[in-house]
Amino acid sequence: MSDTATSSILARILASKRAELAAGLAAEPLASVRARAEAVTREAPARPFASVLRRGPGDTAVRVIAEIKRASPSLGPIRPDADVVAIARSYAAAGARALSVLTDGPFFGGNLGDLTAARAAVSIPVLRKDFLIDEGELWRARAAGADAVLLIVAALDDVRLADLLACARAAGLGVLVEAHDARELERALAAGAKVVGVNHRDLATFVVDTSLTERLRPLVPARCVYVAESGIRTAADVALMGAHGADAVLVGEALMRAPDPGAALAELVA
Repeated sequence: MSDTATSSILARILASKRAELAAGLAAEPLASVRARAEAVTREAPARPFASVLRRGPGDTAVRVIAEIKRASPSLGPIRPDADVVAIARSYAAAGARALSVLTDGPFFGGNLGDLTAARAAVSIPVLRKDFLIDEGELWRARAAGADAVLLIVAALDDVRLADLLACARAAGLGVLVEAHDARELERALAAGAKVVGVNHRDLATFVVDTSLTERLRPLVPARCVYVAESGIRTAADVALMGAHGADAVLVGEALMRAPDPGAALAELVA
């Protein structure tokens, strides 16, 4: 894939999201979505997210957020026929502290039904991983059962990022705020992020640089949970991220390509 093609992926995804958003609002007003979310919360409040990822003093165990991902725009199909419930259960049994579920359809092959099914199958928190740009999608996530959502700094200006963080708090959702470089990390912290993720994959080139965590971890206050994302494939990679100060890692492709995703996760956390 050329640099021009990769650099346009985020723009294409966001254009798709804006179209989805317009269609969604036409189908169901925000007030209705919010009412559904509030009803879900009364029945099943969101599970704690940040607290299950944080490492305490002297704790060497790096937490794992295990991801369910059918495909990606850069890699193509990964596991298009994934049995979400079976994989979610195997992840939980293998020691995942949280799940991440891709819910984007056009680019990642996911949907909110995947999230709802995964959440019903396990007792650990479930993150909605998507390119979220509007408050309505946060309420929709909670209505589908999400305990937390992903916000990508590169997809949002400062005002929108702060507004969505405030909306997530109102909805009772945890938030993983994702940055790709020092400037985005600074913006995440300024907006009030409590859980920050550093994605080692460059959005323009899709090159993965796992040394990013070592360079950026000193910029993150101790009060924040630090999550290292992308390029983590082995137990040695997990240990290295822990040595560089990561509280948790998010792992998807390496697990979803394995014959048995749960067994692959067990090897990572052994």
